[in-house]
Amino acid sequence: MKTKSFCKQMNTNCAPEFIDVTDWVAQCVAESQIADGFAVVYSKHTTAAVKINENEPLLLEDMAGFLEKIFPRHHSYQHNNFEIRTVNMNDDESPNGHAHLQHLLLGTSETVPVIGGEMQFGTYQSIFFIELDRPRTREVMVQVVGE
Repeated sequence: MKTKSFCKQMNTNCAPEFIDVTDWVAQCVAESQIADGFAVVYSKHTTAAVKINENEPLLLEDMAGFLEKIFPRHHSYQHNNFEIRTVNMNDDESPNGHAHLQHLLLGTSETVPVIGGEMQFGTYQSIFFIELDRPRTREVMVQVVGE
């Protein structure tokens, strides 16, 4: 069993932002030289998610609207009340309760089977890194495992 890991820093521009990382993940799989196994794509953040879905502009708009409808940015969240919150506070803390709750629905990672050195996707599947909070530098990881 072999394992090869990759990490990429990216700058996000807005939230929500759906960044297609499919080509980069495919490059990681190719560079790993693992023919059969799987690739895990993982966000190192609690306010940025990884999901597989279709890269179609109107669908991406629908998904962004859905996230805003379920957990609106300007709703009142306890996490955003800096007068009472005392845990995990930073100098650049932002009111991002909505982003944490959106992440709760979306998740941190996706796993893609690798067969014959190729990721096994359906016709319209793409891998997205999804910014849910605000523009900043983020990290996404890929770990390819197999033979």
